[in-house]
Amino acid sequence: MTRRYWNINLEEMLEARVYLGHNTKKWNPKMAPFISAKRKGIHITNLTKTARFLSEACDLVFDAASRGKDFLIVGTKKKKRAADSITSAAIKARCHYINKKWLGGMLTNWSTTKTRLQELRDLRAQQGMGKFNRLPKRDVAILKRRLSTLQTYLGGIKYMAGLPDIVIIFDQKEGYKALRECVILGIPTICLIDTNCDPDLADISIPANDDTIASIQFILNKLVSAICEGRSSSSYIRNH
Repeated sequence: MTRRYWNINLEEMLEARVYLGHNTKKWNPKMAPFISAKRKGIHITNLTKTARFLSEACDLVFDAASRGKDFLIVGTKKKKRAADSITSAAIKARCHYINKKWLGGMLTNWSTTKTRLQELRDLRAQQGMGKFNRLPKRDVAILKRRLSTLQTYLGGIKYMAGLPDIVIIFDQKEGYKALRECVILGIPTICLIDTNCDPDLADISIPANDDTIASIQFILNKLVSAICEGRSSSSYIRNH
């Protein structure tokens, strides 16, 4: 049962097409409790269940944010608008984020990731201080390519000092590797799940359309608002 009111509006969910699932032939039977109907060969998600689990997720992130916990938001869809939404939302809520390809072992092999992050910070610092200008053009080209690669895949976690306290994953299929690493490490997870997903993998699974930008944005905005409220709460201020 949720402890706060998060204004999760049915009309807004309908407008954002949160209810649209996948083709009935491409479903996971475990999702049956979260499906309310079939329409023209498409499963329809039960929005009452969506509201319930989204509210629970908002409660969780609010409480965690109020205690100064670190979040990692993962959204690796190839659509640029989806990637940009993850970036802007994460920055607004002061969260770490991955919006490109998930590199295997990013969390389970943290020592290697930490080394790459240090390399990214060092290269950024060298470029900022003009050290690249003193090197031969060939060397500069190599360093710039390396910096670009690191920035693309690790730029959203460049200030992450350790493993995150909570990981929020948009699209279970795309983020499956990230989810499995969290399960192995015992990191609490919140996951957006469509009708072709497994609702048992994450700690809180939010049934919703994971293909439409509007649907992703709706869920993302609610979670980010809850994190921001938690960040600004009195307990967060006391802890910092």
